[in-house]
Amino acid sequence: MVNLRLNEIAEKMDGKILQGTASLSFHKFNIDSRLTQPGELFFALTAARNGHNYVPSAVKKGASGAVISQKITIPKKGFAIIQVKNTLKALQKLAQKVLSEHPVKVIGITGSTGKTTTKEFTFHLLSQKFNALKSEGNFNNHLGIPLSLLKLTDLHEVVVLEMAMSHKGEIRTLTQIAPPDIAVLTNIKPVHLQFFKSLNEISLAKKEILEGTKKNGTAVLNGDDLLVKKIAEGWKGRTLTFGFSKECDIRAQNIKKIGWEGTSFKLRYGKKQGKIVLPFFYEGYLYNLLAAAAVNCALSVPFEFTLSQIASLEPLPKRGTLVCLKNNIKLIDDSYNSNPAALESVLKGLADLPSKRKIAVLGDMLELGKREVAYHIQAGKQVVKWGWDILITVGPLSKHMIKGALAAGKRKNQIFSFKNSREAAEEIWPLIREGDLILVKGSRGIKIEKIVKKLKLKGL
Repeated sequence: MVNLRLNEIAEKMDGKILQGTASLSFHKFNIDSRLTQPGELFFALTAARNGHNYVPSAVKKGASGAVISQKITIPKKGFAIIQVKNTLKALQKLAQKVLSEHPVKVIGITGSTGKTTTKEFTFHLLSQKFNALKSEGNFNNHLGIPLSLLKLTDLHEVVVLEMAMSHKGEIRTLTQIAPPDIAVLTNIKPVHLQFFKSLNEISLAKKEILEGTKKNGTAVLNGDDLLVKKIAEGWKGRTLTFGFSKECDIRAQNIKKIGWEGTSFKLRYGKKQGKIVLPFFYEGYLYNLLAAAAVNCALSVPFEFTLSQIASLEPLPKRGTLVCLKNNIKLIDDSYNSNPAALESVLKGLADLPSKRKIAVLGDMLELGKREVAYHIQAGKQVVKWGWDILITVGPLSKHMIKGALAAGKRKNQIFSFKNSREAAEEIWPLIREGDLILVKGSRGIKIEKIVKKLKLKGL
């Protein structure tokens, strides 16, 4: 982590020291008083909650200083205070200055789906060759990325950042803080439609990552996604494409499902190729891997080295993880989140796995705007299309899946519905039989992970 003196911090943020010794140093920075650790510098942000009200709490937990923009009761003597006009902008400016002082390559990753998995795969592959830093967890926005950058050290060579958005202009802000050397666009899908009128608007918002990439940078693009290709038409820098089609620079060929072992395929860079077997059931995971491999290629990592490191990749927790329960019951935990494109990929990807019955436990898909009902009806039809035997819906929106499933030929006695995850968790086990495959997937707001927890409790 960076180690900055109080006067250096104030100078980088255009702030004024109100209290504290100029030579006092900080290497930990925080915005949540509940997570405060001794010695931290606490930023009192003014958002839904006013962080200035939580400075006393940060003091009690051992913070050594605070950045403020409003008057507060001066804490104990020796506690450092920097006053700025805007604490959020100050945090972002500090991170921007710190990054500019570290000669690292910045990998920025965005897209409608697969951002986190692509980030984790990219970090895994790069960290075998470089000293790499990544944005942790969901630190992917205007708050998380600055905090991630403040963990840079002089040893780091590469930083991998997930860049998320739900509104126009958000990615532009992120690229102003951390201009990418390599910009990765995973795909453009109907996600966050609550905040956008169309896929075209989402495309333009995603395009901001290309507009914010360094002039001598590289764009790593999904070559199979028409919308990605469309928004990249004006890009004048270096381009590497990934996908399944022959036109892609980095591609997967001869893709074969091999039951519970996962998927086998040939990875190809130009004339170089190698066979890979991975425990992935979803097509989306292959795209995430190809994107990560393309980043390696952009950084001139030898193909043979990349190939040797891929074998240790695994699905991320709650994103398609296989859990083996008693009585030969297989549980696919995909409880982290859901959207129409990802759900269709999952239903399709698991369709051919050997099992006596396939049970889809599906929660509401949120933030879909005016078409939310239509998307849920379509999901019900896809359950039938891909041969799922039982549909279990969780939440008020997912009830619309029932209409789609019935219209596609599913019988009423093959459908069950629960109003929330707590109710489903208590009632679902008696519906399961020996040899079943169970998929659990829903948006985070539904807390469908409660069902997974209960199934594990019953079945392990």
